[in-house]
Amino acid sequence: MPKATRPHAPLSRPDSKRWLVFGLVATAVFMSTLDGSIVNLALPVIMTDLGVAMDTVKWVMMVYLLVVSSLLLVFGRLSDIRGRRWVYCRGFLVFAGGSLLCAWSGTAGGLIAARALQGMGAAMLMACSPALLVDSFPAGERGRALGMLGTAVAAGLTTGPALGGWILAVHSWQMIFLINIPIGLASAGLATVWLRGGAGDRRRPEPFDVLGAMALAVCLAAAITIISQGWQWGWRHPASWIVLVLLGVSAITSIAHFRRAAFPVFEPALLRIRLFVLPVLASLVLFACLFAMLFLMPFFLMHAAQVPVERAGAILLTPFVVLFFIAPLAGSLYDRMRSSRLLCTAGMGLLALALFGLAGLPPRATPSMVVWRLALAGVGTALFTSPNNSLAMGAVPARLRGVAAAMTATARNLGMVMGVAMASQVFHQVFGDASGGQAFKAFAPALEAAFMEAFRVSMTCTGGVALGGCVLSLSWGSEGALQGDDPEVS
Repeated sequence: MPKATRPHAPLSRPDSKRWLVFGLVATAVFMSTLDGSIVNLALPVIMTDLGVAMDTVKWVMMVYLLVVSSLLLVFGRLSDIRGRRWVYCRGFLVFAGGSLLCAWSGTAGGLIAARALQGMGAAMLMACSPALLVDSFPAGERGRALGMLGTAVAAGLTTGPALGGWILAVHSWQMIFLINIPIGLASAGLATVWLRGGAGDRRRPEPFDVLGAMALAVCLAAAITIISQGWQWGWRHPASWIVLVLLGVSAITSIAHFRRAAFPVFEPALLRIRLFVLPVLASLVLFACLFAMLFLMPFFLMHAAQVPVERAGAILLTPFVVLFFIAPLAGSLYDRMRSSRLLCTAGMGLLALALFGLAGLPPRATPSMVVWRLALAGVGTALFTSPNNSLAMGAVPARLRGVAAAMTATARNLGMVMGVAMASQVFHQVFGDASGGQAFKAFAPALEAAFMEAFRVSMTCTGGVALGGCVLSLSWGSEGALQGDDPEVS
């Protein structure tokens, strides 16, 4: 594999359109996080309306994350070749089309299939977003830009529960998908104009690695499937063996292909950059813990705490309101300190404390008891994300930023899938043991003790994972290996 070299283009100079680019990226992030937070809140309503079990309705969330995670690296590499504008504009259109099909779905199977298409559009958007900002902003402004992007994340997550609670109180759950359509169509038009001729419109005369893309997508999909379903199927079930065989064959094919391909869809040289790999792994851990919490909290609030859906949405605003204010400050603090290890470790530690606090909630917890714990989780997430993203994206050469951004997003989404799978599996196992083998389909007073036991164990296990993330954040050591704006691969 040829050694990466310092690019000749002066990418460190400010892009005159950088704030317009930021507006587009913020819109894409806002739309995807808004959709995610609304759908998460709606899961108990969808479960009841479609008459399916929790283990089925989780796939409304899981299939979206599975498709996104499987395709991020593919679209990241494609954006390096065809240009980020080409991928970005089409991503908005695919996301809007998937949202329309979600709204038309009347069965669990139809909704899950439509969410898969929506996930493809989200993968196209997520694969480009960090790279667009890093391409457009000089090194001294990236922490601020990525911190402000955290504000957009918080705005989407903040608006989601409040808007979702109101929509679910006065409309059917289908309405939560319809709101994406006008935003997606308008953003596609603006991206076509604003990204033309800028850093997001550069192309490279390289072929697209179709075989590598297919092998990598199958490998990631198989890995996510066995992680999420292996415990439920059991390791002797034929489905488990089929997925494991697919995982093994696709992994071997991918490794062999990437070592000999001239222009692979994934660049193995990234795995030699310590200050990229370790922050990416830490990000996976954080998002696994965060999404385990976000998956279980609506069920706790609406069932154990008996909170109405609109009030539950307001309570779930808490971590994202905190994130809205803290994320830009954390990004600016990193720009001045240039040391992410302390900030990321502190953030992961605060998230662990929040999870242990949530594990100690009583069934009829008051809003104030829940709110301060969620606020602590928001502070921890804000302290972690901006410094972590700045370090990871600043540690790779410019020519690899598309695939690096996609790899970062893949790890994040893989963490989300693992978090939901972990929380669902632990909850299902403990609830079944405590309830005499019943599956959780609907809440009843007689099941309160089993529900609370499953909730406590799930949150405690997640808090333990977050403590492991603290160790990982401490392990990446000095950032002296960063060499200015466009480091060499070492």
